[in-house]
Amino acid sequence: MRRVSLETVFGLIALLVVGLVLSGGAATAAEPVPGLSRPWEIGMQPAHSPVMERVHEFHNLLLVIITSIVVFVLGLLGFIIIRFNARRNPVPSKTTHNTLLEVVWTAVPIMILIVIAIPSMRLLFFANKAETPEMTLKVIGHQWYWSYAYPDHGDLTFDSLPIADSEIDVKAGQVRLLSVDNPVVVPVGTQIQVLVSSDDVIHNWAVPSLALKKDATPGRVNETWVQINTEGTYYGMCSELCGVNHYFMPIEIRAVSKEAFASWVEEAKQKFASRPQPAVAAAQSSEQ
Repeated sequence: MRRVSLETVFGLIALLVVGLVLSGGAATAAEPVPGLSRPWEIGMQPAHSPVMERVHEFHNLLLVIITSIVVFVLGLLGFIIIRFNARRNPVPSKTTHNTLLEVVWTAVPIMILIVIAIPSMRLLFFANKAETPEMTLKVIGHQWYWSYAYPDHGDLTFDSLPIADSEIDVKAGQVRLLSVDNPVVVPVGTQIQVLVSSDDVIHNWAVPSLALKKDATPGRVNETWVQINTEGTYYGMCSELCGVNHYFMPIEIRAVSKEAFASWVEEAKQKFASRPQPAVAAAQSSEQ
């Protein structure tokens, strides 16, 4: 078996460090776009909702904990290799059943788990549902597109399909495989109750920068919530392998001011007035 020299190992580490520095520089050099990942980006997308802000905080806590554990274990291994090798200890110690050591290596992991569990449970309860939702958005998954309904705004309903590659307008800011013909429009600074379901198979409504990720399950309504902090366009995709066209289920959310949202609602009511409700459309198709 061929041995790897120390020079090779250090060379690989140096290349890794240089790559991380260059990729980090490339990520920061690009103009940030809310809700859109950037080339060579490291880590999660910037947070644009209260839930995602807490996800970032929890992630940073876990990063400190796991880094401390790795450094401690590596240091302990190095100390053991140097201090207790065969050359320095030709006669090994026969000591066993160190009570203090056994108590420590049992108690310390328990304490670490408690430190992780408390903020983890708080985050789960915080992300579960909105305490005082100001509006409701219904999300219905289909093979392979999304439907959206606004029950608080005249039960406004419409379908959302991806824009074909041949029709993508890059100058208008459209993104391949992410932009849709009818994006979700919501007001900023508003607690929105999101009800997610499906009419065929399991889908998943996920928008990373908003910490949205909820299964759309047939025969069941799952609840989550979102409050977007910044105006902009946020992208996501179905995160469940729902079929052959799984990757043709993008999600586009446009967060606008409350005044602009009110104007959009009035325009959308006229635009989608002739579209039958999902239940009516399903009944008509079954009759045919």
